[in-house]
Amino acid sequence: MTTATNEFEGRQVLIVAGTSGIGRHLAQDAVDRGARVTITGREAGAVRAVADSIEGSVATAVVDLRNEASIAELATELARRDVVVDHLISLANAPAKGPVEKLEREAIIRAFDAKVVGALLLVKHLRPTVSVTLFSGIVAWRPRPGMAVTTTTNGAVAFLAQALAVELAPVRVNAVSPGIIDSGAWDALGAEGKDKLYADAATRNPARRIGSTQDVSSAVLDAISNQFLTGTVLHLDGGARLV
Repeated sequence: MTTATNEFEGRQVLIVAGTSGIGRHLAQDAVDRGARVTITGREAGAVRAVADSIEGSVATAVVDLRNEASIAELATELARRDVVVDHLISLANAPAKGPVEKLEREAIIRAFDAKVVGALLLVKHLRPTVSVTLFSGIVAWRPRPGMAVTTTTNGAVAFLAQALAVELAPVRVNAVSPGIIDSGAWDALGAEGKDKLYADAATRNPARRIGSTQDVSSAVLDAISNQFLTGTVLHLDGGARLV
């Protein structure tokens, strides 16, 4: 039986927008499983800082998903390093929040570039050989006022995973839909605001807690190693979308 360790040993894992708390945890866990990991972001300094914080060797690269030429340059750079991407994971996100009457076209386009257009262009230029994992989000199933763009882009990711699973077969394509995760994304609320958000979320969802970066990382890597899983959305929300 193929084990997760065997699946990752020597494999090339590319984590796009890997400077978040989730991205860093994914990179560390993939390295621990024997993978050769490259993380990318838009700013070289931020990417290098995350890579330096990981135990083990991690390569870095810069890419801007708003610019197809940048994605093509990434493909050229990886080829120069003799890197053939086995597993592509994209956590890219550029939320455009606010009521519809106040949305700006540029912000809407950035959101779609990060989640949808960028994902398509990454696949086009990088041609991953084993799997693609994209990130959606719970708001696609639980829309709220002021979140029309985020709801739509996250929903589009779910359908994009299905379409790519069919078109790229036998390359496996899945989407991950996190709920409230303690990843650093909510730190701007301040300690009091974040604690209240976490407590309210834990009270409402069936799991009775919020998620951790470990929850997300283990689910993503297990999905990548599962050779019969494709065209699926993994809901990592503690059941919050159900209530």
